Amino acid sequence: MPERRIKIATWNINSVRARAHIVERFLTEEAPDVLCLQETKVQDGEFPFEMFRKLGYEHIVIRGQRMHHGVATISRIPMREEERHDWQANGEARHVGVQLECGFRLENVYVPAGGDIPDRDANVKFGQKLDFIERMTRWSEECRAPSVLVGDLNVAPLECDVWSHKQLLNVVSHTPIEVEALTGLQASNDWVDLGRHFHPAPGRMFTWWSYRSPDWTKNDRGRRLDHMWATKDVAAQAVAHRVHEPCRAWLKPSDHVPLTTEFVV
Repeated sequence: MPERRIKIATWNINSVRARAHIVERFLTEEAPDVLCLQETKVQDGEFPFEMFRKLGYEHIVIRGQRMHHGVATISRIPMREEERHDWQANGEARHVGVQLECGFRLENVYVPAGGDIPDRDANVKFGQKLDFIERMTRWSEECRAPSVLVGDLNVAPLECDVWSHKQLLNVVSHTPIEVEALTGLQASNDWVDLGRHFHPAPGRMFTWWSYRSPDWTKNDRGRRLDHMWATKDVAAQAVAHRVHEPCRAWLKPSDHVPLTTEFVV
């Protein structure tokens, strides 16, 4: 049989309606087979289905929420929804899992940011973030299907995943307790970090730059908050991984950039 390639993308878009113009540009230029979006910030009934369908993306699974959170998986290849986990135990729309026709599951996840204070007692949001990752880890331990896990995991685990390890040690997203939690999640099912598989540490590989920076290109104070992981069987099918950094300079951009991985199936 001829080789078939599947390209999967993930992107925290920070409002799919406000940034429909750059989503359309990305889909037109990169043509992924599947796009996983996080932080869509739209209720299901107001999701821009027509834009995606005009571009050939007929298969859409969404879990929306007004003004906040929200995830969506949009595909040109058939898929079926499998499950929706509430790992924060508060009803927020942060996960949807689908089974792709090509043979593996795709988990689209938006981990809570965790607020500003890295202390469970002083900051409820930080505790919720740690609990989310803990519940996700318990789920991962039982995950036996060939799978790809993608999304905004809101943790930069390695020293080289942030612009300054020393200066960010006590900043939420790079604290030792968060890194330990995410490392435990990865180990729970021997997930392969596809980004670092193709671009080994200590290579620079940021996916997020704050809106507060007056010139993100000059300061380059980035963090690697977005990830694509795969179970070992699916990782063996991966042939390329890319961080689409130029998207950060597009008109009215998200503070995150998309990632893509290509698989031979």
